[in-house]
Amino acid sequence: MAGIAEKDKKLRVALGADHGGYSLKNGLLERLQGQYDILDLGAHKYDTDDDYPDFAEVIAQAVASGKAQRGILVCGSGVGACIAANKVPGVRACLCHDTYSAHQGVEHDDMNVLCLGARVIGIELAAELVEAFLKARFSQEKRHLRRLNKVLAIEKRALSSRANTQVRPYRLRK
Repeated sequence: MAGIAEKDKKLRVALGADHGGYSLKNGLLERLQGQYDILDLGAHKYDTDDDYPDFAEVIAQAVASGKAQRGILVCGSGVGACIAANKVPGVRACLCHDTYSAHQGVEHDDMNVLCLGARVIGIELAAELVEAFLKARFSQEKRHLRRLNKVLAIEKRALSSRANTQVRPYRLRK
């Protein structure tokens, strides 16, 4: 993109959903194409056997690696996708179902992944939330930088202590 002014570059947005968010994701995709550089990371077909962690990881990795500046994840409630995305270092995913949180999360907390619940909200509200999220910018205010740096320090400490931590798979109780 050499020669293109920074203000004229389109924001690159990774978009993904499992079967629970498939229809809403596709509705958002139609509305966002042309306004943003959309990286559609699936699901590309409706499959009730797909799992939200698979899409959450792909979206989170795209954002954490810099392949996309922001990510949008849609599942049934938005909760599972949010939990999974936040396991990737550098990702600050939040579940938002109101416009204030969608923009304030970026402005104050540098949120970089928006999670939505397709069984909770419809396309019109989802489009408003996405617009608020994508148009918002981190404030760079001293107090917000201080808080963000504290969050990043927590992440760094957790990552450095993981070498001695075992994550045990969840097993069904008998």
